[in-house]
Amino acid sequence: MTSTLLPVALCLMSAISLAASNVLVKRGGDILTARMVLSIVMALSVLPFAFFVPFPPRETLPFFAISMVVHWFYQFSAIRALHRGDLSLVFPVMRGLGPLATALIASLVLHESLSPWQIVGLVAASASIIVFAMPTGATLDARRLDRAALFWSVMTAAGVGLYAVADARAVREIPTPMTFIVWLFLIDWIGVTTVTLWQRKGAIMKAVRPQIRGGIVAGVLGTFSYGLAIFAYTLTDTAIVTALRETSVVFAAAFGAFLLHEGFGRRRTIAAAVLACGLLLMQAGA
Repeated sequence: MTSTLLPVALCLMSAISLAASNVLVKRGGDILTARMVLSIVMALSVLPFAFFVPFPPRETLPFFAISMVVHWFYQFSAIRALHRGDLSLVFPVMRGLGPLATALIASLVLHESLSPWQIVGLVAASASIIVFAMPTGATLDARRLDRAALFWSVMTAAGVGLYAVADARAVREIPTPMTFIVWLFLIDWIGVTTVTLWQRKGAIMKAVRPQIRGGIVAGVLGTFSYGLAIFAYTLTDTAIVTALRETSVVFAAAFGAFLLHEGFGRRRTIAAAVLACGLLLMQAGA
């Protein structure tokens, strides 16, 4: 496999496993508790490797600290967005604006630049993600986002860009990507777990029980998904990785249509085609 196709393959495998993980979390009903179980499983899944990978060099610890802060910012923003608006309404904004936020932040922090054709492809891909993920068959009132939900959805998209750039910067400074993957997941669970324990208070065990089976599978898939993305950060531009991973919304809808008999429809078919063209433009313009 050529060096050009390898990051694409890694990102698409990451997107497919992310989509499967999101479907399992969605089926659990309680998204916050499911995310907590998923994060804990991700930490446990990499724990055995902590005895074999080297501890991060001291000079890289500030990069770890920045990654953790922005990961927790992303998680907090997503929780607030989902609390104030329906998943079907906030999700398109959160995921669709993520690649654009990543490209902007990466250009400022990592000095990565996209060609004009890549910028066209990125805008087309982001717009198609928003159109694709919008709810179907909803009334005009049902499609409205209140200002707080919109604000936190945009903050979540900014969080996607921040953690993508922070993780890309960190993994490029550390001798082995596996070290970053292991120690990131060993710490990342603390944020969402703290929020869940506070939100669910005395009812935590009742909330956790229905999420355990799906959460375990989703956690293993999540580890695989973001591990692949982190490897991809070492091979290509951060914005391209993020855009390719956002194809997970298409794969998730395909899983829903096949497994849950949910509708796909003409609009989503067209949006998926535009998304594919946008991603091809991004890759061809590299």
